[in-house]
Amino acid sequence: MSNSLHRVSASLRRSVQRGFTLIELMVVLVIIGVLAALIVPNVLDRADDARVTAAHTDIANISQALKLYKLDNQRFPTAEQGLQALIAKPTSGPIPGNWKPYLEKLPNDPWGRPYQYLNPGIKGPVDVMSFGADGQPGGEGKDADIGSWQ
Repeated sequence: MSNSLHRVSASLRRSVQRGFTLIELMVVLVIIGVLAALIVPNVLDRADDARVTAAHTDIANISQALKLYKLDNQRFPTAEQGLQALIAKPTSGPIPGNWKPYLEKLPNDPWGRPYQYLNPGIKGPVDVMSFGADGQPGGEGKDADIGSWQ
């Protein structure tokens, strides 16, 4: 009985010491490379989509705060007062009589730049916008402007 146990043990040791061949490792690396080539572009596109969605959400929140500001003060902040009027009482005229904080803080767009505010707006009474990934007016795709009119 111990002789057959010795043979099984020797056989197991040989199979454990065998490891992977270079061909097997190369095949695994090629498979991983093909999968990465297929998946990575899809993941990168999702990041751009997420930034655009975040910009739309921020703009909607800022627009809502601007509407509340107008309800309380009968006008939107001037272009000079800008979006800062939503977090700090303006010191330049016209000074709002019923001011209160409308946002805790002003967010930057998903690309790290401040949102733009126009009063009067081009597309509406006031416009809030981000210039997109390139930070320049106009553009297409991920570089396109994202605004309160969309």
